Order: sequence, then structure tokens, then C-alpha cells
Amino acid sequence: MKLLIPGIAGLCLLGSCTEKIPSKPNVLFIAVDDLRPELNCYGENHIYSPNIDRLANDGIIFSNAYCNIPVSGASRASLLTGLRPTRNRFLTYHTRVDEEADNVPTLPENFRMNGYYTVSNSKVFHHSDDGARSWDEVWLPQGKGSWRDYITKENLLLDSIDIKLTPPFERVDVPDNAYKDGKTADKTIADLKRLSKTGQPFFLAAGFLKPHLPFNAPDKYWKMYDPDKIMLPENDSKPENAPDESMHNFGELRNYGMIPKEGPVSAEMAKMLIHGYYSCVSYTDAQIGKVLNALDELGLTENTIIILWGDHGWNLLEHGLWCKHSNYETSLHAPLIIRAPGIDGGKTNHSISEFIDIYPTLCELSGIEIPVHVEGESLIERLQNPEKTENDYAVSKYYNGTTLIEGDYFFTEWSSAEKPFISRMLYNHKSDPGENLNISEMDEYLELSQKMTEDLHEKWGADFERD
Repeated sequence: MKLLIPGIAGLCLLGSCTEKIPSKPNVLFIAVDDLRPELNCYGENHIYSPNIDRLANDGIIFSNAYCNIPVSGASRASLLTGLRPTRNRFLTYHTRVDEEADNVPTLPENFRMNGYYTVSNSKVFHHSDDGARSWDEVWLPQGKGSWRDYITKENLLLDSIDIKLTPPFERVDVPDNAYKDGKTADKTIADLKRLSKTGQPFFLAAGFLKPHLPFNAPDKYWKMYDPDKIMLPENDSKPENAPDESMHNFGELRNYGMIPKEGPVSAEMAKMLIHGYYSCVSYTDAQIGKVLNALDELGLTENTIIILWGDHGWNLLEHGLWCKHSNYETSLHAPLIIRAPGIDGGKTNHSISEFIDIYPTLCELSGIEIPVHVEGESLIERLQNPEKTENDYAVSKYYNGTTLIEGDYFFTEWSSAEKPFISRMLYNHKSDPGENLNISEMDEYLELSQKMTEDLHEKWGADFERD
């Protein structure tokens, strides 16, 4: 579906901006693929993430931020347009903004229209040629093989024969910039040095690929973790009373060698995968640290908004699942950290936020008009008063499953245009944060399930049912 809006100019509302924030601040827009909020700054002390933690210490952590779709292409399209998914818009990793929402300005395009120089490094949109009007420059890191970015001769050979033969991880003693994320950090630092001399405000986006599969990282990051201390989750099976629609066969992982085509992976392989994921988080954290250091050294930090977000969560055997592609908390919950000039950092906001809120927030922080098509709400009041908790909600969708996160409750309904009701699930995060018992059909919760259904249909967006 294309969203038709007659003329972008004149259809914007002016976003207010606090007096403490400088006019036309730069924007450093850091996207991290498949990053779940399993970080030190989110209370997980087994993860080595000192640089993201440093950013959090200077910024505001949004502890309850949710993606609107748990798959990269659609999640990024939604975030970068400020539009919710619908039954027919923003569904898969194939999603393209220029096919499904071409007549609205994207977030970087809106900045470009307002005098910013915009640069995209590596994966920002899912497809590098999508949203072409958004950028003055687009750059992609180059590797020797496919997008899977192997560097050993053995894995490159497998990659050339059949990518489904390649392993789900690689561990080699190489410099950081042997892999693409290291190259992206180097390129972003070079851009900061160049752009700092132009006198023009910039919107510089850096997309880091890890911890996306395959879990390839230099050996020194693997060594940060003792494999004997890596634990498997306790809730490693389907939740009690959960509908079949809530589960999947984690086909993304099964597209690799060493992984069985059916059934669970072995405990040994599960620990190796978790080890690889953690190593990639620390590898990406180090690249982000290099970029933050360069920003400080160039004297740009005080006039630059820094935002870091993961495009969705990732399952590490919780509920017996791997990868994303589900309506569970582990797929939908993702990190969001914002540091902005004039905003006192080192605090956490616990209100529920959703990724469509990022577009209006960055516009308001920069004194840029917010296009009327944007469906999210600015988070600027939460940045200014993070201790204040608001009663808010988030709506996320994956194929026929649509989730409402509201208060302590996590409610999902599966439905289609042809079949208004298929199944549902409800979890109380106060008493069951791991989502182990679906209470939606218990007698004492039937009234609440009906209310959550009504709330979901009210809040999933005016365009939800449109073709």
C-alpha cells in the first residue's frame, strides 16, 4: 500500500523545542541489528558493554521500549516513517518504504529537507537502495563473500558453494576492521572528522550488523566470556496454554550448517550460540565506543543528539525459540537510549514507549517540523522528566498476531481479514515476567481479555484494516 499525502510542504506541524537545546544540533543515529536489552545498563551484569553503558550514563534509558514489528525490514520501515504496521503494510524483511509508503518523508529525508547533510553507513534501511531521497550519501562496507561476512578460507569456500552449509558463527584472531562492523566504525569516524569542518548540521546514521547471525567476531571478544558460566534459560519450552500460533520453527537459524532442520539444537550448540551472541554484542559495543570517542575528541558531543536503538529483540532459547519473529517479550522488547544537549542524563524512564515515537522525538529535539502523517508521540517530556511514569502503551505486530503492551499486561490476538478471531494470549508481567503461563482463557481473566481486545482494536491504528 502507498500512503497518499497531497504535498508534503504545508502539511507539517511545528514541533516545540526546549530553550536549552541548541538550534540545529547534529544527529548521530546508531542502529544495531538484533540487539536485545541484555546489557549492563539494563541490569544484566554478565554482559560486557562498557561503551553503550557510558552512553546510557550520559543519556536517558527507555527501559520499556518496544519495536512495532519484530523483523528488520518492516521494523526499520516503520521507525523511519513513523507509521504503524497494518494488515497489509510493513510485514516482512522484504519490506521497502519506497513501495509501501513512498509518499511520506522518512525521518532522515525530513532532516535533509530542513538543511541537514544526511549520510547512511551500512544497514539503516533494510535495503541499501530503499528511501533514496533520504540521503546525500549511502555507503556499504565490503567483504569477500556474501552478506554473511566470513573471512576464513574454509567458510568463504562454503559460502561460495551454498550459504546453507556455512556455520552460524566464526571465531578468528583478527583486527576489528577485518569484519564489516569494524569497517563501519572506521568510516563513521572519518565522516565525523569531515563533517565537523563543513559548518552544516548533519544526520549521520551508522548501522551495525552484529549481533545478527552469523555470530562472527574477533577472538578477543569471545574470550571475554567463560563458556562454563553461560547458562541456558529456564523457560526453554512452550508456555503453558500458549496457542500454537505463538511458536515458530526458527527458520532463520536453520538456514545454517550445524543446525538440525527439525527439533531442538543440542545443549552444547545452544551454549555456543549464546556465547557467540554475547561476543558479537561486545564486539559491536567496542565499535560504538570508537565512534563515541571520536565525537568527544572532535568537540562535537555537546552539540549532537545521540540515539542508539536495536531494531527488535532476539530469542536465545526462551520458550524454546531462537531468532525474532514472534509476539513474545523477547522478540519485541529492544534497547533505546537517547542523549541530547540540554538533557540531564544518567536516568531511566520506565513508561512504555514504541519505536514510532523516535521520529517525532528527534524532530522536536532539533526544532524541525513534524509531518502530520507521523503516528508516534514525541518522548521529549520523558527526556526532560524521566522519573515521571505515564500510563502509556505500545502496539506491535507480526503477521496475524497483534500485541498490546499496556500496564502490567502483554496481550496478543491472532486474527485475519477473513477470520476476525483465531487465538489469543495474555501475560501478567508483574507476576509472570517470563511469560510462562497464558491466562487469557482462565475464568477470572476472561473479562480482562475482552477489555484488552477492545483496547487493542482501538489503538492499533486508523489504517490497520485498510488495503
